[in-house]
Amino acid sequence: MAKEMLINVSEGEECRIALVQDGRLEELYMERTSATSHVGNIYKGRVTNVEPSIQAAFVDFGLGRNGFLHISDLLPTYFGRRGEEVHESVGRKMARRDRPPIQRCLRRGDEIVVQIIKEGIGTKGPTLSTYLSIPGRILVMMPYMSKLGVSRKIEDEEERRRLRQILDSLKPPSDAGFIIRTAGVGRTKAEIQKDLNYLTRLWQNMRKQIESGPAPMELYTEGDLVTRTVRDVFTSDIERIVVDNKDVARRVREFFRIAMPRTRNKVELYEEPIPLFHKYGIEREIEMMYSRHVPLPSGGSLVIDSTEAIVAIDVNSGRFRDHADAETTAFKTDMEAADEIPRQLRLRDLGGVIICDFIDLRFERHRREVERRLHENLRKDRAKTKMLRMSQLGIIEMTRQRMRPSLKRSIYSDCPFCKGTGLVKTPESMALDVMRRLAIAINDQRVARVELGLCPDVAFYLQNRKRAALAALESSTSKRIIIRSEQSLGMDEMNLQLFDARDGMVYLEELGMLPPSAQPTGPRGERQPQDGRRGQREGRDRRLPAPQRDRVEAPADRFDIDRLEDELEQREERLLDNGAPAPVAAPAAAPSEPAAAPPEQPQATEQPAVAEAQPPEGGGQAAMPGEQNQGRSRGRRRRGRGRRQTLQESAPSQAAPTAAAPPAMAPQVVRTGSTDRHLVADEPVFPPPMQRPRTYRDLDNIPDDLD
Repeated sequence: MAKEMLINVSEGEECRIALVQDGRLEELYMERTSATSHVGNIYKGRVTNVEPSIQAAFVDFGLGRNGFLHISDLLPTYFGRRGEEVHESVGRKMARRDRPPIQRCLRRGDEIVVQIIKEGIGTKGPTLSTYLSIPGRILVMMPYMSKLGVSRKIEDEEERRRLRQILDSLKPPSDAGFIIRTAGVGRTKAEIQKDLNYLTRLWQNMRKQIESGPAPMELYTEGDLVTRTVRDVFTSDIERIVVDNKDVARRVREFFRIAMPRTRNKVELYEEPIPLFHKYGIEREIEMMYSRHVPLPSGGSLVIDSTEAIVAIDVNSGRFRDHADAETTAFKTDMEAADEIPRQLRLRDLGGVIICDFIDLRFERHRREVERRLHENLRKDRAKTKMLRMSQLGIIEMTRQRMRPSLKRSIYSDCPFCKGTGLVKTPESMALDVMRRLAIAINDQRVARVELGLCPDVAFYLQNRKRAALAALESSTSKRIIIRSEQSLGMDEMNLQLFDARDGMVYLEELGMLPPSAQPTGPRGERQPQDGRRGQREGRDRRLPAPQRDRVEAPADRFDIDRLEDELEQREERLLDNGAPAPVAAPAAAPSEPAAAPPEQPQATEQPAVAEAQPPEGGGQAAMPGEQNQGRSRGRRRRGRGRRQTLQESAPSQAAPTAAAPPAMAPQVVRTGSTDRHLVADEPVFPPPMQRPRTYRDLDNIPDDLD
């Protein structure tokens, strides 16, 4: 069987490597410059969070998204004193049940050396491990491990024994384990020694960076796709390597000259004008690789559906009818599917839980034969797989190691209209939904006009099939409905705009519509600070207790009138103590009216004056909540007593009208603190401008004028 490796390079954009056997695509590796793989890279990171509920930690290693580290991937050296007594050998890790809880091993802020073993998929971050693996050309070095080993893919027992003896005689470092790769078959002791020295020097340099460098930092980087693939995938049964780029061909020859001198003549440069993959018919197979249906040679087919949790593969007989016996037809179709399923798993790079639904077989020997064929084909896969036996329903369950996102996800993206489901609403269903929304919008009192943008198919359906219903809505509400056709909208998308009588936008919560800025604004339209302190203070200033809100019937400045009466009483008391008669003024004369006057009259006459004396908005200092409450309580306590005292004191002055009038005095203006009010003159006196307090410390610095 002819086996070839084709390397197609688009300089600076993409690199594709295909493994072809007898003209049929078997494996495909692809990497783009915009999405370079980080699998195999080693970093020094810092623990950002420890989650005991899932026994895992999240590590920041410098690539933006934090990595996921499970307790099963944590070296015993991080276990503390208990870990010093544990010595793990190559290929044999400590069981999960014997490990301590991760919260006893790691703390937030700890520095740790990790390696990426799996790329992040979707919203999940990369998977990390502290079991480091540094690959060479012949050996694989595993720091902090013990013992030596030989790859399981080397099946010749005599060759395994020879390689093991060579590795034991080289006396490798005691703090690291080594595995001989399949590339070591037939190698001499000198070649293995050279690779061992290279890996040892590389690890020593990394240890110096670990001890001195800050976290997070990169310690080791894997090579490019060509170097990794040729190093890991190339085997002796590959007859030739065809490359369509001169620089890449030169690098491959250089690699073979150092690693495998006998195979450097297998590299060929392709220089024809026809693209390499089109020349060998690989491009058509790549396009079919992303299809949901995969045809089988006899006429059957596979249907592959990939979800977040599992991959489901269904085997269909299709038009295969060559045998009169149904059992023979089903058995032959299942055998072809057992050959094709492992190939599709490798090509599409599918991983996780995989469910294969084969055609039901009656005979037990046929079931065992299908299992055996599937198991043999899975052995060719480099990824680790585990398969269970076929059930009575003809279902085989398996798991496959997922190394990176599937090729389909790296090439395609979800449809912006169906969001990856593959389904959209029909024009009829969308039209019914639109009519329900229009009924809600047009019956709102604030809405005067409705403008609706729809997909052309839905707009055509509405304007023809629903014309009568739309006309009835317009006539019953006397409002306009405008429907526009927009090519940019999907089948189940709409652009609904509601306008009021002044062409202002209207947003209805019933329809899920929110204004452009859902952030609450202050009383004057400015945005509130995030801590909300200013809003809390202003809310307390405006808030009234529940019993007072029930009794409020006067204007909002009633409490200002109470404070004015208290100030008037204090002024009269001071004037009487000094022996001077109380000055007569228009606002202050109202309380000195005859007793026959109703008590509500002074309040009504003083109200306009107080309203005029109010400072403009933002021009004066805001009253504190404690001061307002104190002023209100004083007004309530002294209001009745002040009125009676004023009436009693004004009686002697009214009884002696013939007394000699005192000389005319200039109008007096009494300063009463932070809110200077006009008490005698007709013109209001405003307080000096002060800056509005912005913090609680500013509030403490304001003197309490009412005291």
